[in-house]
This record gives sequence, C-alpha cells and structure tokens, in this order.
Amino acid sequence: MFELDHDLAQDIVDRTMAILPYNVNVMDSQGLILGSGEPERINTRHEGAQLVLANGRVVEIDEPTARQLKGVQPGINLPLLHDQRLIGVLGITGDPAQLRTYAELVRMTAEMLVGQRHQQAEQQWRRQRCDDLLALLLSDGGDSPRLVDEAQQMGLKPQLARTPYLFELAQEPASGQGVDSLSSWLLSRYPDSWCVSSSKSSLLWCRPASLSLDNPRLLEKLDGQGWNILRVAVGGQAEGLAGLRRCYRRVGDLLAYGRDILPDARLLTLNRYRLPVMLWRHRNDDALDELLTPLRKVLAKDSNGQLLATLRSWCDHDGQSQACADALGIHRNSLRYRMERIAELSGVDPLRLDGMLALYLGVQLLPHRSEPA
Repeated sequence: MFELDHDLAQDIVDRTMAILPYNVNVMDSQGLILGSGEPERINTRHEGAQLVLANGRVVEIDEPTARQLKGVQPGINLPLLHDQRLIGVLGITGDPAQLRTYAELVRMTAEMLVGQRHQQAEQQWRRQRCDDLLALLLSDGGDSPRLVDEAQQMGLKPQLARTPYLFELAQEPASGQGVDSLSSWLLSRYPDSWCVSSSKSSLLWCRPASLSLDNPRLLEKLDGQGWNILRVAVGGQAEGLAGLRRCYRRVGDLLAYGRDILPDARLLTLNRYRLPVMLWRHRNDDALDELLTPLRKVLAKDSNGQLLATLRSWCDHDGQSQACADALGIHRNSLRYRMERIAELSGVDPLRLDGMLALYLGVQLLPHRSEPA
C-alpha cells in the first residue's frame, strides 16, 4: 500500500512553490505535516487537514475560522487521492477566494507526482524481485514449482533455452561503466535476457538461445561503449533450468581456467575448452600427476621454451606438419627434429593419436606465456 513520505511531500511543496506565491503544506493520512514551505511546521499536526480526512472533501478556512483552530492558517485544504484512496492532504495558505482558481490544478499536479513516485517504487520492487527470483532459480533448489510459477507470472520465461555468458570486469571502472550499466545495456537490446550480478566485477548474462550472436563482434561493441571487460566465458545452449545451472557452473570454471592458464585470452568458449576445463577443475588430484609427468620431462630440458612452443603449435594445428611448420616459421625438417626430441624426452610419441592426446591435455594445463619459435 503506497503512503506519502517526507521526501515526496517536500518534493511536491518545492515544485508547487516554484510557481505559486503562497506557502504549501503536504500532510499524511493522520494530518501530520510532512513537507512545508515553513520548515518549522514539519512534523506538527494540522487541524485543517484532519477536517479534510474526517469528511473526505475540500475544506476552506477563512481568517475567523483559522483563529479557532490550532496550528492553522487561512487557506484551502484538498484531499490527495491515489487509486481512489485518500492518502493525505494538500494545503495552500492564503485567501480562499484567491486560491480557488488554481487549487484543483495544484492538486492534480501533486497527484501526478504521487502516481509517478508509486510507479517508480513498483518498478524498483519488480526489478529487485526479479533479481531475487533469478538468483533462486539458478541455485540448487531452483526447481520449486512455486518459484517457477512466480517467474512465469513476472514474465521471466524460465522455459526458454538459454546460453550463459559470464563477464569479468575491471574492479574499478574509470568511466563508471560498471556491472549495473552493462546489465541495463544488455537487457535493453536483447529481449527476454536474464542478468545476475554476484559482485561489482562479475555479471552472468543468460540470453535466449534463439538469438543469433557474433561473440567477437559483441565484445568489440562493448569495448566501444566503454566497458573494461577483462574476459568473458561463453557456455553452450542449455535446455531447462537444470541444464542452465550446470552450464552456469561450467562457465564459472571456464572463466577461472582462462584467468589461470590463458591470461591474455578475453573470449573463451566452452565448446573450445570443455575438455581442458574438465581436467583443470581436478587439477589438485593426484591422478593428474601421471598425465603431466611426460610433459614435465620435456620442460626439464627445454630451457628456452622452444619445445613447448612447438608442441603447442602441433596441437593447435591438429598434427598437420606443414601448417605447424608454417606457423612456427621453420622448415619441416626442423619440425621433424623437434618432434623426435619431444618423443625422446617424454617417452610419448606425439605422432600417434594417444601420444598426441596425452601431450595435448598436459599442455592445456600449463599457464600460457610468450614462447620462442
């Protein structure tokens, strides 16, 4: 239920007195003055307002009547209505005969301000409730029929297939372009999206999977708008809330993997890094030591990082010798020598599928840095 407060009452007073040569008072539903051009009268009772509240009609007070009432001056007191409900009183000080001409216009303006403030409060409540619902829907207990039904009623469309994006922004954006403004920008341009922020530097955006989107171009556009985005992790299409929750966890791992292993990569997609991320998630398990042992033998003899750079390129080019040699800027014979050296040190043949896979997975768990050709 909407009620007048001091801020709204004083706003009505200030706006009205900017064009009227008379004092204005705004009283609540108990006759207490909340806003006034005479600050000393705020928080005092107005007997004229109490007459209006008791009778639900306009009350004019002339000089003789004012002398009989406490804390009252001559003027007109009008009921303030919102949705046909009496919520307060508007009082204009002066000769009633001179005030009648525009008293109704002043009341109309005041009621318009009340309506606008109520609408703003409703919108703010709705935004906050939607944020709370989204956080609950993405939590482990998010399949509650009551939550899903409320989400439907709020127009969130929980049944849509969605693709999650997890943005990591700079902690202190110099331009003021932070998480809230990014959320507003995305929601305004991509209908039926969800945005959930867990911190000042993190934003989860779940766009409808039916939307076609060029991810590099989106990142370029966001850069042009002034957002300092460090990196973004893009998941796959998720069906239903359970699928979206799983995918949300995956993009969280993907973002952390990129921060740890690929610090210079700003756009990470789950389709590209799904297997490395799965292994990285278990990076502290003893079983991974066996996977990394052959690669560690190579690194122990690779003081200048040349063999690791070669192995990365070999994996990036799917074992295609000419493409790998061209990317490294070396002759195929030099590439063959390096691959033989890798096989000798690691005890694993990178020319065989199982050997290439073992070395590939090990490489994906090493932090990436610039390496010589």
